[in-house]
Amino acid sequence: MLSRLLRQSSVPREYRSNFLHLYLDIGWFGILSGSSINFLAVYAARLGASAMQIGLIGAASAAVSLLIAIPSGRWVEKRNTGQAVFWSSVVYRLGYVLWIPLPWLFGAQGQVWALILINLLMAIPLTPLGVGFNALFAEAVPSQYRAHVAGMRNIVLSVAFIASSLLSGYILESVDFPTGYQIIFGIGFFGAAMSSLHLYFVRPLKKDRASLPSDLVAEPASPAESPRGVTSSLRLDVLRGPFGKVAAVMLFFHLAHYIASPIYPLFNVNVLHLNDDHIGNGTALFYLTVLIGSTRLNRLVGRLGHRRVTGWGMIGMAMYPLLLGLSQNVWHYYGVSLVGGFTWGLAGGAYANYLLEQIPDNDRPAHLAWYNIALNAAVLASSFLGPLIADSVGLVAALMIFGLMRAIAGMVVLRRG
Repeated sequence: MLSRLLRQSSVPREYRSNFLHLYLDIGWFGILSGSSINFLAVYAARLGASAMQIGLIGAASAAVSLLIAIPSGRWVEKRNTGQAVFWSSVVYRLGYVLWIPLPWLFGAQGQVWALILINLLMAIPLTPLGVGFNALFAEAVPSQYRAHVAGMRNIVLSVAFIASSLLSGYILESVDFPTGYQIIFGIGFFGAAMSSLHLYFVRPLKKDRASLPSDLVAEPASPAESPRGVTSSLRLDVLRGPFGKVAAVMLFFHLAHYIASPIYPLFNVNVLHLNDDHIGNGTALFYLTVLIGSTRLNRLVGRLGHRRVTGWGMIGMAMYPLLLGLSQNVWHYYGVSLVGGFTWGLAGGAYANYLLEQIPDNDRPAHLAWYNIALNAAVLASSFLGPLIADSVGLVAALMIFGLMRAIAGMVVLRRG
């Protein structure tokens, strides 16, 4: 499969370089995700972090992104998209190297708060990276190939994630704490660096690069002199148009997706008593079925469209927290991982292209900046609401509630998206 992917014989020659580097970018990102990112919350839990502290690791980043999303969008739209994405990724991913020396510098609680602070600072370059990458993807991949490329990227991500996760689990079981985590943080940083390298070679297609709309040209009057200055700067017109409904739908979609994230490591470690090897195996199984789901993505999108695949995929994703809450041992956890991966392979592969279908080609950065605000508002709210609900009703009941939220979010995408 991978050799066929690299040959790309059915892809026009002028697109092959971009597609190849997008595949290699996500492959190295899979190494990062399967190691550093995958085990960060578990590491924090083993340090004794509370649910609120685990939530803050994501919340701090989301809060910064909320504040600078609009300026980031304007910064991206004034620059070459490829260069903006590359340099943002370089600065952002330098933060991963800072995780490695933490055990040498701080005690357990000091490390937890250091991780929160580092992730907060990493959010500054992450915000233009998040805005810019979706714009770059749209500029570098013709619309008729986006489902194909998204599906193939998910396949490459899954293979890399499985390998990285299994290797990381083995290292963590074989090497004493916390040295094992320092090793996998080093592996993750190397993957991050290589991912950025391949982003450098992704080039917008000249014929697909739309000119900026005329209403983005600066007015002679300064913002202070013009009553419309602030509104124009914020691009509130984006929300007044059809995209406002899409942004609201995606806000709820991501809220339902992320609200359980601070709960999973606590449930896995404190209730199911999983060790690092179990968690590595479970995430490997999850991404094995992400791979399987991704192989069906192009055909399903052709029949149903991106919106319906996103909605039905999200409804299927409701099974993950529901079944996890009923789990009693590691084998149940493995089964839940298999189910969850397949449904995420569909929803995760389709929703970005569904989003791009709702955005005018000549105004992507501004629309993606508002989408980024919706995404980070959902992450920020999830970081606090998830632990708050779990503390109030218990971990199991909270997982049931969050599963129901996902099902509702999927129906909202189908009916209102």
